[in-house]
Amino acid sequence: MTYPLCMHAPGRFRGRRLWLPLAGAALAVAAVCAVAVVRPWGTAEPAVPATAADDGAGVVASAPLAPLVIDDDARVLVFGDSWVYGSAATVPTEGFAYRLADELGVETIVDGVRGSGYLKPGIDGPAYGERIAALDPELDPDVVIVEGSINDRRAYPAGYRDAVTSAWDALHALYPEAEIVILGPAPQVLPVEKATRAIDADLAQLAAARGWWYISPIAEDWIAEANYLDVIDTGPIGRNHPTTSGHAYLAQRLADDLERLEQQPAVAADAP
Repeated sequence: MTYPLCMHAPGRFRGRRLWLPLAGAALAVAAVCAVAVVRPWGTAEPAVPATAADDGAGVVASAPLAPLVIDDDARVLVFGDSWVYGSAATVPTEGFAYRLADELGVETIVDGVRGSGYLKPGIDGPAYGERIAALDPELDPDVVIVEGSINDRRAYPAGYRDAVTSAWDALHALYPEAEIVILGPAPQVLPVEKATRAIDADLAQLAAARGWWYISPIAEDWIAEANYLDVIDTGPIGRNHPTTSGHAYLAQRLADDLERLEQQPAVAADAP
């Protein structure tokens, strides 16, 4: 199997990170003390570790979370559904998973199948578990980002947790040295559907149990009433997928969260 690759624009990522080695101890203090970073689009919620995910039940990880490490020359596998594929962008390669290469200054390997989920087979391929089983072991990514999926909301909850657990077991066995980040589903409609919220909560819990970082676009309000029509194409072609500018926005939000996770201190297993 071949995978679409995307290399970063030379020098762009260096501009994003030049301040890191210069900030030194100040960043270490900020990583511990800061609870929010004001963003130009008006939100102030940072990415949070899975141990801090709040689904109303008090999620507690059974394994400690180490700070995320993404080197400048990292290979990042972005795995997911039609949002990863780049649906509704002018061309798929303008999708957020491809744009992430420039945002982070890394090589991205994009594996998106339209309509797929942990339970649901897609238009261009099977469900997540079978797709993971077919991944090339020689890819040897440094980081794997698993996105989604809203496509499971119709079949949820029957068999959902088992399907996620099986898929993640296979992924970890295939790439045992890779850093794995779970990117929860982003809402395609507002208000967020009940099943989508439940999927988000389940994924946060399951990631926490493994000591994996979890990013929740729902909890962080990536897509809200104020920007919904700018981010989502509601027309007959877009069918509630991100616009080209929406994909650019998602890539920026994800890159910001990933960089913030790199600055987080280690989180103890019994952290609240």
